[in-house]
This record gives sequence, structure tokens and C-alpha cells, in this order.
Amino acid sequence: MGMVTTATNKFQACIDACSKCAQACYECFSACLNEPDLNARKNCVSMLVECAMMCQMSASTMSMLGQFSKEHCQLCAKVCDKCAQECDMFKDDHCQKCADICRICADECRKMAAM
Repeated sequence: MGMVTTATNKFQACIDACSKCAQACYECFSACLNEPDLNARKNCVSMLVECAMMCQMSASTMSMLGQFSKEHCQLCAKVCDKCAQECDMFKDDHCQKCADICRICADECRKMAAM
């Protein structure tokens, strides 16, 4: 259910998934900075930040019933898929969990964009 109105109810699952994904990406980013193979993770670290920002923007756009919400979510799904692919290259727990959360978000974004 929406926070203050019922206007966003149909988007709430996607808003929640985007918010969770942004958090997961920022947490994974922070954890990756402390990994001994940071240099090998450059693309992943960059993608984590891009994904987190895209998810935050998509959640915000849906929350205000923005006219480009569906387009944001279509792009967000692509970014989340790419982030999951990057995270999958690393076998540590934080990257694997983040990849799973990114895939869930991508699925929710595709559902929202198809509404």
C-alpha cells in the first residue's frame, strides 16, 4: 500500500524492489571496496553505483506517478540485469546476494513496464 495515498498501490511492489535493490547495491559497493581484488572489480563497482542510482530514480518517478515511469522501469530492468551479470563474476556472498536482488528488481520492473 502506498505511504500516504493509494495512488501508487499498483506500483508498490516495484517501488519496494527498487528501494531494496538500491540498498543492496550500495552495501555491495561498500563491501567490494574492501576486497583484495578491487582492481578486478572496477566494472562491477561502477555498475553497482549506476544500478543503485537508477533504482532510486525509478522508485522516485513511480512514487510521484511520473509520466515516464514505465520507460524508467524498462531501463532500470536492463541496468539491474547488467549489474547482476557483473556481480555474478565474483563468488563472495555479498556479490551473490546482490545479484539475486538485482534479478528480482529487474523482474518487478519488467512487470511494472508491462502494465
